[in-house]
Amino acid sequence: MSTTQSERLRGLLEPLVAARDLDLEEIEVTPAGKRRVLRIVVDSDEGVQLDECAELSREASQVLDDSDVMGGAPYTLEVTSPGADRPLTELRHYRRAVGRLIKAQLHEGGELVARIIAVDDAGLDLEVPGVKGRKPTARRLSFDEIAKARVELEFNRKADKADKRDAQHDEKIDENKEEA
Repeated sequence: MSTTQSERLRGLLEPLVAARDLDLEEIEVTPAGKRRVLRIVVDSDEGVQLDECAELSREASQVLDDSDVMGGAPYTLEVTSPGADRPLTELRHYRRAVGRLIKAQLHEGGELVARIIAVDDAGLDLEVPGVKGRKPTARRLSFDEIAKARVELEFNRKADKADKRDAQHDEKIDENKEEA
């Protein structure tokens, strides 16, 4: 049975990634002049720290050097987390985006910009922003209605009351730590 390079890479790297409680989101090999770039994209519910990427890169480099999966041609290894513009394609991606604004292209046509309030196995509970001073409205969207979706970056989001309460709570905890 023949396997592709991508399948062999996934078989080698997935155990390393899983051992760190990370999700292997993507493996990509692209040409870059006379070299190739092997990009490993990982993520988790808590996000990924730079140190985790560096440690995983060292481990992956050793495993790749000990195998022949990349062949003899030179390559550059990159271990990274997904960018903010990455498409939402898995249930875990939507769960990680709760509270965030998304833009969804719908199968029926058109697009929807809304904030994810909750996620379950069947779809999303959304808050669609009001237009021209109107109040936001609730909407249910099933996953089979979504052609593609991405998180919308918000640079000037006004903190809601829950965000303000959380920030005040965090400040009190910090003050108590300083007093102790």
